Amino acid sequence: MDEELTRTPQWDVLFLLLPDSLILDWAGPAEALRMANTACVAQGTAAPFRLRFISPNPSTRSSVGVAVSGLEALPPSFAVPTWIVVVGQPGAVVSVDGEPMRAALHWLRGLRLLPGQLELMTVCAGAVIAAHAGLLAHRQVTTHHHHLEELQAIEPACRVLANRVLVQDGPVSSSAGITTGVDLFLHRIAQVCGAAIAAEVAQNMVVAMRRGPQDPALSPFLAHRNHLHAAVHRIQDALSHAPAQPWTVPDMAALGYTSPRHLARLFVEHAGITPLDYLRKIRLATAQAALQSGRNVTQAAALAGFSSDTQLRRAWKHFGLVGTPSRAGDGAG
Repeated sequence: MDEELTRTPQWDVLFLLLPDSLILDWAGPAEALRMANTACVAQGTAAPFRLRFISPNPSTRSSVGVAVSGLEALPPSFAVPTWIVVVGQPGAVVSVDGEPMRAALHWLRGLRLLPGQLELMTVCAGAVIAAHAGLLAHRQVTTHHHHLEELQAIEPACRVLANRVLVQDGPVSSSAGITTGVDLFLHRIAQVCGAAIAAEVAQNMVVAMRRGPQDPALSPFLAHRNHLHAAVHRIQDALSHAPAQPWTVPDMAALGYTSPRHLARLFVEHAGITPLDYLRKIRLATAQAALQSGRNVTQAAALAGFSSDTQLRRAWKHFGLVGTPSRAGDGAG
């Protein structure tokens, strides 16, 4: 069973490593993907990401001087949907001198990006390398603030956005720096695996869930998670993964090894919400997703754990959602 779960990834993720590639630009995102795989397998689904590390040479030097070996050659084709990850390098300006860089740029120029098939992700000054390869024309992108003008000069046909955590434009996703590279991958993990898995990864990494200013409001699965209380996170994980279970506050308290009264205090103090209101928000988000996928109100209510259509409608009104559940499926709600 475990072998079957892990052998058919949904995405190949190819990290392009060049001499002096910033190690945290790729190591942080790679760990986030590894944790997402682990969380998905624990839930009984296939690991969605296969991590691969590619380079013009079989070994290269990282930004901190440590050599990275066992690297794959630049592939001529792609068997499954693929993310190409291009990361930054130290220095005020990105140098494109040297044979490895020239070989990488030649390979990058041959890519034909297509959403859902072959996508580009850049971390920090990796966007500058992608611009040198001609991959960013007519795209909205961001990069480290030290490289904004450099990026615009290299590719005048792209729209460079400052003060952004991340930007996603079709098959091109970009992030502003080392820590925002993790933000970008958490964002993409949420898209592939669901918000609950992304929140679990963020909690395991002890990082706050952030989104770019252009993104929609924070999902209920990601909200109320920017704290460090392990027991509260454990309960939030359980509620997110099984919202339809008939949860009671004593059930939740048992998971946190505490009393119901103390649990309520912990939730308000660390998550800024009561346990039952958090559960209702998770159930409401689950119902919204069901409605948008074509389920009717009765089906959505049952899938989310509401005891009736009426209970779903009350929660909808209580939390100020626009429209009504019956109109949510056609985008009116």
